[in-house]
Amino acid sequence: MKSFVISQNDSGQRLDRFIHKSVPLLPQSMLYKYIRTKRIKVNSKRAEISQHLEVGDTVDMYINDEFFAEAEKKYDFLDAPKSLNVIYEDANILLLDKKQGVLCHPDDKEYVDTLIGRVKRYLYEKGEYKPDEENSFVPSLVNRIDRNTGGIVIAAKNAEALRILNEKMKNRELHKYYLCVVVGTPKNKSDTLTGYLLKDEKTNTVKVLKAPCDGAKTARTKYRVIDSVDGLSLVEVELLTGRTHQIRAHMASIGCPLLGDGKYGNNRTNKKFGGYKKQLLYSYRLEFDFQSDAGVLDYLDKKSFEVRDVWFKEEFYSLV
Repeated sequence: MKSFVISQNDSGQRLDRFIHKSVPLLPQSMLYKYIRTKRIKVNSKRAEISQHLEVGDTVDMYINDEFFAEAEKKYDFLDAPKSLNVIYEDANILLLDKKQGVLCHPDDKEYVDTLIGRVKRYLYEKGEYKPDEENSFVPSLVNRIDRNTGGIVIAAKNAEALRILNEKMKNRELHKYYLCVVVGTPKNKSDTLTGYLLKDEKTNTVKVLKAPCDGAKTARTKYRVIDSVDGLSLVEVELLTGRTHQIRAHMASIGCPLLGDGKYGNNRTNKKFGGYKKQLLYSYRLEFDFQSDAGVLDYLDKKSFEVRDVWFKEEFYSLV
């Protein structure tokens, strides 16, 4: 038998999810069986699978020791690079400037050198993340940005901050602004583009449709032209929805693809203006605009954070 006392970072989650994270060797079928047969209890009482745990609860597990066997501890994140560009930090969150070329999370080609790996190493070495003392929580990214796009990524240091920010992100109470360089000059100096994005899994691209159809998702993109010089424009974009390749596809749909974009743009044009092989796109500003209670993060309301040194902003006038 083994007992777990629920900490602040463990609270608020369902019992079955807590067990799955805390005892990963326990098969899911047995997990549910043991809850039903009272071999897993909460506060010495029969528990429900969907019961939400609270701080101070005790979860008793009367199960075989083999499921608690600990593998040799080796933290992969300690192999991640130390490089981390911190824009802002407090006890609850980190705001990071992710550079182009860095993955947010592991994929099938890269496991170690990721932004979340760097975050875990950073907090571990500061003594703020102690894996041995956590039952289920790990520092997590609230949003993600494509590998070939740079910009602001939010990391939550604790479970409460993660829960709140996930809710605020879902409710569009965080405003994300991008800078980009597009080929051509948009017809309107500023506009809000509305369309329906349909993803093609085979090509990993999206089409912008004027009318809804099965599988298509509504996309709204607000932009304003900052400056236009000799066939290129520096544009600020605000995402009103968050869809795959939304900015790239929407700007291309009005005849102004992002410079350096090989999927939605033209490689011949990209070569003419410097031969960029990555789209000139950066999530450079973030605003917190809470419309409801934000709990421990209420102090962030109406605050704005910005990346000052977007690499292509100064290069824009030298491209033409």
